[in-house]
Amino acid sequence: MIPDSWAAFRGKRILLLQGPVGPFFRRLAQRLASAGAEVHKVNFNGGDWVFYPSGAMPWRGSQETWPDHFESLLERLSVDMVVMFGDCRPIHRPAREIALRRGVRVGVFEEGYVRPNFITFEPSGVNAHSRLPRSVDICRVLPDRPTPAERSVGYTFHYAALWATLYYLAASVLYPWFRRYRHHRPLTLLEAWPWLRSGWRKLFYAIAERKILGVLIGALSRKYFLVPLQLSSDSQVLEHSGYASVEDFIRQVVASFATHAPHDTTLVIKHHPLDRGYHEYGRLIAQLQQQFGLGCRLLYIHDQHLPTLFEHMRGAVVINSTVGFSALTHWAPVKACGRALYDIPGLTFQGPLHDFWHGAADFRLDAGLFRRFRTYLINQTQLNASFYRGSLNAPLCLSIGATLGEVRVSPADDLMEMARQTSAAGPASEAA
Repeated sequence: MIPDSWAAFRGKRILLLQGPVGPFFRRLAQRLASAGAEVHKVNFNGGDWVFYPSGAMPWRGSQETWPDHFESLLERLSVDMVVMFGDCRPIHRPAREIALRRGVRVGVFEEGYVRPNFITFEPSGVNAHSRLPRSVDICRVLPDRPTPAERSVGYTFHYAALWATLYYLAASVLYPWFRRYRHHRPLTLLEAWPWLRSGWRKLFYAIAERKILGVLIGALSRKYFLVPLQLSSDSQVLEHSGYASVEDFIRQVVASFATHAPHDTTLVIKHHPLDRGYHEYGRLIAQLQQQFGLGCRLLYIHDQHLPTLFEHMRGAVVINSTVGFSALTHWAPVKACGRALYDIPGLTFQGPLHDFWHGAADFRLDAGLFRRFRTYLINQTQLNASFYRGSLNAPLCLSIGATLGEVRVSPADDLMEMARQTSAAGPASEAA
């Protein structure tokens, strides 16, 4: 920590684009401004406006003209840093590329890599755009420090639901003022219907699947592979994987399992809870069940307790979900089929998927490597906070300050040099 950390922003010009639903970016702007920063904000729709109603610049142009407008903003305002939530939204993707090309610093917020008590903030980009080291040689020389203590942020779903409701309501009512804007997902009052349907389905599956957990921790314990699905609209799937859709992923995994998995194992596909009201894969899975003759060896579940499933599964297959990282905390074998931040030799199974079905039983996670990587991941990218409730604290300030270059953190370049020195020192150094 440094005294009066927010003072690092005095005189800096910061441009905020779209933030998470709720007042988080408004509070951030107020804190930065009180420290002496010059803060600018762009509103793209009525939802942005309702949480940032004054002091922002409305953008009512088309997606096609946005890159040129954004570039002119950077030049006219002499921006030092651009801050956004997510780097794959249609408005954020070109903004990130333009800012980096012009040498303007970029800071990206995202949901936490480590759930549930963290949010993510990284320079340049998140997920597959992250600059965190992925080389196992670098990870092995990371400092072996205790994992930082974390506080619970509490139950935030009610806050997130409230902010989302207000956001979508305002976006719909104020649509005539932002007619050309196109959101990364449907932005109308019709979004209320999937949420109502989600509530009904949650109740239905709670009854229909009330006995399934007992089977998974009983007769099928250590005999099933878990496939936790991701949101169908997740940029991790659409941008950072080789799959065209979640359906495409399901088809390929089931085909591989049917062809290569031991005959005494079961494949358990788990629906994402936030996608419950939007998609239902029961028909597709039933077709695949019949096509490959899998019968009861292919199960489709919805709301079972993930940590319990981790303890009793033989392994997990994911695209690049944070659920995969959570599974590693239970020392479980994980096969990541997309570009996952944690897909590192020693942490995840590195062979092809068709080898995982037999290889998972013998795979052993490198506990020391995982401890080093997790601690480094938290220290460098995670903030023990919530977007939807709570205040802006000093660690948040330090993370943004590091992105601005005012506060130094351990960069990947330093770690690369450490790896080279360790390699050059040879076995004698290890023995010492």
